[in-house]
Amino acid sequence: MPSFGPLELAILVILLAVVLVVVVGVVKGARQAGGGTPVMPPSPEDLERLVTQLTHRGRKIEAIKELRTHVGLGLKEAKDVVDAVAVGHPLWSHPNMARFRPGALLSPQDAPRSPQDAPRADLATRVRELKATGRAEQAVYLVRGETGMGQAEAEAFVGTL
Repeated sequence: MPSFGPLELAILVILLAVVLVVVVGVVKGARQAGGGTPVMPPSPEDLERLVTQLTHRGRKIEAIKELRTHVGLGLKEAKDVVDAVAVGHPLWSHPNMARFRPGALLSPQDAPRSPQDAPRADLATRVRELKATGRAEQAVYLVRGETGMGQAEAEAFVGTL
């Protein structure tokens, strides 16, 4: 077996490091190009929660990207939705989201057969109902629980409805 001097050994180590970096880069690039594990699309509630949280944390660009990825909106439409969410409107109440609303694509044979199977009213409708019956504090808790908003943001949202 040949013996290596310090210079040859250093060159061999550097070559191995370069090969390792190239292999890791190729594997990582393949995963980012769609070769990785497929991700399930989020539920409507999860998407609303994600977009709302990102928006209220000042990460509007990420919120727009999530909408475009999961719903297929164009850039302007997604920005309009995120801007509306930023001022307290529910995600699914925006007109740009009408065709994507949960239950919007149900065919007659898939429609709910009983009241228990029917989709719940959107958040704004439920908040208005609570306010109408004098339960504004419960409406604030509802908004906080479904959107992840803070107390002040939720109170402002409830106040605007």
